[in-house]
Amino acid sequence: MSSSPANSTSIGILFGACAGALWGLVFLAPELAHAFSPLQLAAARYFVYGVISAALIASRWRSLLVRLGRREWLALTWLSLAGNTLYYVLLTSAVQIGGIAMTSLVIGFLPVAVTIVGSRDSGAVPLSRLMPSLMLCSAGAICIGWQALAMPSSGSLREQVIGLLCAIGALISWTVFAIGNSRALARLDNISAHEWNLLTGVVTGAQSLILIPAALAMDTATHSGLAWAQFAAVSIGVAVFASILGNALWNRMSRLLPLTLVGQMILFETLFALIYGFVWEQRMPAPLEIAAFALVVLSVLSCIAAHRGPRRAMAAV
Repeated sequence: MSSSPANSTSIGILFGACAGALWGLVFLAPELAHAFSPLQLAAARYFVYGVISAALIASRWRSLLVRLGRREWLALTWLSLAGNTLYYVLLTSAVQIGGIAMTSLVIGFLPVAVTIVGSRDSGAVPLSRLMPSLMLCSAGAICIGWQALAMPSSGSLREQVIGLLCAIGALISWTVFAIGNSRALARLDNISAHEWNLLTGVVTGAQSLILIPAALAMDTATHSGLAWAQFAAVSIGVAVFASILGNALWNRMSRLLPLTLVGQMILFETLFALIYGFVWEQRMPAPLEIAAFALVVLSVLSCIAAHRGPRRAMAAV
């Protein structure tokens, strides 16, 4: 018995929230392993992701090879690069070079970018119906960025510009991934969302093998045994919780929700990243951060309401 559109939407939103809770941990990684470069963090995380994915998919490998064509392998290659390797290097660089200020402001516009592009899909909710949600989302992102920009910055103007460019690059990279991955999953009817996630992990792991020599060659610092142990723990933790579990939940959600609503689900990552940040810094949120929380929640609720009408019409048909 198939689920109703309303139930599918509710389940999809739950998956999106859980994925955001796990992905929010990614923003803590640069702080937990600040002695290591973005390239090292990316190489280690995705090497672990690739190894675990290969182990989990080994028993189904022969069966999957029969079902995968050239188009699927090309999609896996560029999606792994855009959504994992390149995005994480750019995001970590933005945090470490430019600080949380610019990074949070720019990445906060991910839902807007994905939703605007998704509104062009066939059968999508018109952009005019999504404008209240987009405006609330933008206002929330501005509040987060304004609060962060108000905090003292230790970096030079040049570092701030480089950090901004890295954040914009991360925004573009993940927008391309979110759209491409959602459309790829919609085309695939013989591969599950979990299998697609593991295949993405295998390909991303293969890409990390190219990064490892460069990461080691560029590392001129001397790290203690404790630092290496912390680095390994962070890499394994982020790989398991964010890449394996978070991506699996996101892929399941992408098959249940339209792209215009998928874009709004990215807001959960920002929300949970802020919560983890408050816990890490052992402080309460500032007034602008509280306002951002409220605006983000209202944005998601507004987007759900905009999709509720079309879904009910489909159910009636």
